[in-house]
Amino acid sequence: MGKILTAAAAIAALILVPVLAIAALFVVVISPVTAEEYRTTHCQGTLSGGALPATGGWRPPFEQQYRVTSDFGMRDHPVLPTRRLHAGVDLAAVPAGAVVVATAAGRVTQAGPSGGAQGNVVELAHDRGVATRYAHLAQVDVTVGDQVYSGQPMGVEGTSGLSQGIHLHFEVHLDGIPTDPVPWMAQRGAPLNGTPVAPSPPPGTGPDPDLPDDAEGGVGFDLPAPGEPRRASLVNDPVPVPADVQQLYEGAAREYNLPWALLAGIGMAETGHGANTATSTAGARGLMQFMPATFSAYGVDGDRDGGIDIDSDADSIYSAANYLTAMGVHDGEPGVRQALFAYNRATWYVNDVLHYAAAYGGGLVLAEPIDCPGGSGNPDLPPLDDERVRTMLEWAGSQEGKAYELGATGPDAWDCSSLTQAALATIGITTPRTAQAQRDWLAAGNGYQVPIDQAQPGDLFFYDSYLGPHTIGHVGLVWDPATFTSIEAANPQDGVGHFSYAPHLDNSIFEIWRVGSIADDADHTP
Repeated sequence: MGKILTAAAAIAALILVPVLAIAALFVVVISPVTAEEYRTTHCQGTLSGGALPATGGWRPPFEQQYRVTSDFGMRDHPVLPTRRLHAGVDLAAVPAGAVVVATAAGRVTQAGPSGGAQGNVVELAHDRGVATRYAHLAQVDVTVGDQVYSGQPMGVEGTSGLSQGIHLHFEVHLDGIPTDPVPWMAQRGAPLNGTPVAPSPPPGTGPDPDLPDDAEGGVGFDLPAPGEPRRASLVNDPVPVPADVQQLYEGAAREYNLPWALLAGIGMAETGHGANTATSTAGARGLMQFMPATFSAYGVDGDRDGGIDIDSDADSIYSAANYLTAMGVHDGEPGVRQALFAYNRATWYVNDVLHYAAAYGGGLVLAEPIDCPGGSGNPDLPPLDDERVRTMLEWAGSQEGKAYELGATGPDAWDCSSLTQAALATIGITTPRTAQAQRDWLAAGNGYQVPIDQAQPGDLFFYDSYLGPHTIGHVGLVWDPATFTSIEAANPQDGVGHFSYAPHLDNSIFEIWRVGSIADDADHTP
């Protein structure tokens, strides 16, 4: 793979020079001039229909799956005998006839027949001179002057005007000039790649996790509703939780990013919160009823007394949270059910616990509701070539000085994972939204982990932060591995810039991953 850097001095200078000088000084040699590209492996959303959650201020104009059928740029008109600019992209929902939603909050400036080739049109004015247009609609459900929220239904795709087949023609205008919607939307965390995205809740009605200012957006999903069958919960009502036990539930929930009600649901199902901790006929012990072999593998020191005791209420409760985490409880609603089934392999038990958890108030699991296939990465992938690394880092470097804002997806503010998501979007790669999900996405086959001393510019580093010691909560891009320098959205105080990741090398979690030579539109599969 050759030398990483020609000289430490060159990279030190690189950090100080303007972005326009990067091309002259950026001398990484990490791969061949052009590397064969392989198709991105996408993670599956765990919401209805495999949809991903809607995050940030921008989203695709469909909730369901769709295809890009015509790109932005010059083309032969499909109806008229002329060659002209196709000022947007054509998107066709699968199946056809889908509801069209607003890609961002805005004011309706046009709604109804356009009197021209685009048929029925809705146009929205957004902030900072941005406008979006939705054409060839079969139905329009808004009127001029309406204020719409991101994701609000506005009509139905159709084939009105000069059109061949049912589809949506979607445009983005900047100060009246059309721009290619694909890269523009991707850099705002809303790639137009055909993946279904769940409905956006109206303002003030969605999940509202209590997160610190240096957290990231896209975090938090509700516990799934209980289903059928149920057994114990049909005859045993939930009982009040003793104050000392509730304190342990809440402490473990904070550490493992779970609703305390989920742990209370297990405690109620197993022992009535410690009312009956006798060893079961199968040999399970303690408040949360662990089998000794399972406890030996997943037991933790919940009360920090230096020992791990299966009969300690604190150790039992914290170990239950640790076990649920290991069994995938953060992998969306299916992950919650999967983890509970692993705890006690019966569907009625899963539904009993969820019934009790709902009775105790339910709550949010602090994770992104997607499921990335398990794995340890794909070291057989070639790395990104020099030009793509340069493009990505040039863009990331151009964001220096911008603000850090929880949930922001650009262009004036970012959080840690939205910045890396947008940086990779500049080279045609779509990633999940959150830091933990981005790491799992790499492990699913889109990259591979490398030792810290083999880091190269453009690698991603991950460590635990606001979500506690068991979950990745921060991500950034390696800028200069010789000096442990990053380009990242660091925190609300420092914003986006070049910082050192050296202080985090001794965190509970610190990993460096290399993105493989992948692209959303590549023909080859890994």
